[in-house]
Amino acid sequence: MALSVGIVGLPNVGKSTLFNALSDAGAESANYPFCTIDPNVGVVAVPDPRMDEIVRLVKPQSVVPTAIEFVDIAGLVKGASKGEGLGNQFLSNIRQVDAICHVVRCFDDDNVVHVEGRVNPIADIDVIDTELLLRDMQSLEARRDKAHKGAKGRDPAEKKAFEVTQRVLEQAENGVPVRAMELDEDDLVVLEPLALLTAKPVFYACNVAEDFAAKGLEAPYVDKVVALAKEQGAEVAVISAAIESEIAALSAEEQVEFLSEAGLEEPGLHRLIRTAYRLLDLYTYFTAGEKEVRAWTITRGTLAPGAAGKIHTDFERGFIRAEVMKYADLVEYGSEAAVKAKGLLKSEGKEYEVKDGDIMHFRFNV
Repeated sequence: MALSVGIVGLPNVGKSTLFNALSDAGAESANYPFCTIDPNVGVVAVPDPRMDEIVRLVKPQSVVPTAIEFVDIAGLVKGASKGEGLGNQFLSNIRQVDAICHVVRCFDDDNVVHVEGRVNPIADIDVIDTELLLRDMQSLEARRDKAHKGAKGRDPAEKKAFEVTQRVLEQAENGVPVRAMELDEDDLVVLEPLALLTAKPVFYACNVAEDFAAKGLEAPYVDKVVALAKEQGAEVAVISAAIESEIAALSAEEQVEFLSEAGLEEPGLHRLIRTAYRLLDLYTYFTAGEKEVRAWTITRGTLAPGAAGKIHTDFERGFIRAEVMKYADLVEYGSEAAVKAKGLLKSEGKEYEVKDGDIMHFRFNV
C-alpha cells in the first residue's frame, strides 16, 4: 500500500492547484470555497535519482518505482468540529491518511479570495489546529465516559482507558496536540482505536507566489511558518502551486529548461516527498535484476526479514539470508558481478538493519 498524505488547509490556499500538479488527477480548482468536495486521490511515483542510475546500469525489462498517495481533502473553516462547512467529511477523511501536508497561503493576490479576508499563515494554521483538537476532544470525551461506566464494573481495561483518556483530554484542553504528548505503549494501545487527528504527523507546505519560488525560506510570510514549525518540531517545504502546475504540463526536457530559467534545482514535488519521508522516518531499498528494478519503502530500523516481507509474506516467513550491495558500490564498479568480485556483495542474516539505498536479493525457503 502506498504511503498516504492528506493535503489540507483553509479554502483557497492552493490545495487543489497543488494536487493537480502533483498527480495530474484533474481535481477541480476554482476561486471559491469547497470546490473539492469528495477527496481526490492521486498516486505519484516517488522520484529517486538512485533508481534512474540503477536502471541505467542494470538495463531491466521493467521498472517499478515506489509510490506516494496524495489525498486532496475539502477546505476547512472555523466550526468544522461542529459540522460547519464540510467539517464532518473533512475530519473523517483525515483519519485515513498516514501524515498531513498542511498547505499554508504565503502569497498576496487580490484576485484570489481568502476565506478570512486576510493573509496570515499563523492564524490559518491555528484555525486548522483548533478544529482538529476540538474533534479529538469529542472523541476522547466519548471514550472517557464509556470507560467510566466500565470502570464502575471493576473492568481493569476500562479503568486504564478512563485514566488515559482523562489525562490526554486535560492536555488537549490546554491546546497540546496528541503528537506532542509523552505517551507510553499502554497509552497508545488505548488511543489507537480513536484514530485521533492531532496524533498524525504534520508538515507545512508554504505556497508562495511564482516570483518568490526560488527564494525558498526567504519568501514572504515563510519565516513565520518556519518559526512556528521549529517550536513544534515540524518540517517545512516551500513550493509555488502555480509553478508546479506549469511544470506538470511540460515534457521532461522542457521541465529541465523551465526549472533552470526559474532558478529552481528541482520541482516542488520532490521536496514535498522528501519532507514526508523524513517526517515518517522512511527509507527506500531496491531489488534489481534483468527482469525488473523495483523500489520498496520501509521504516528506518527495519530488519532484513521485515524488508523481505514487503515483497511477499513468504519471503519473511522463510527468510534465510539477504545478499546486499551498497548503491555507491554498484555505481563505482558498474555491475553486480564487479561488486561481488571486489568482495563487497555481503551475505546478511536476520539481524541486519536495512540501510537507505541498499540493493538486495533475498534467499528464502517455505
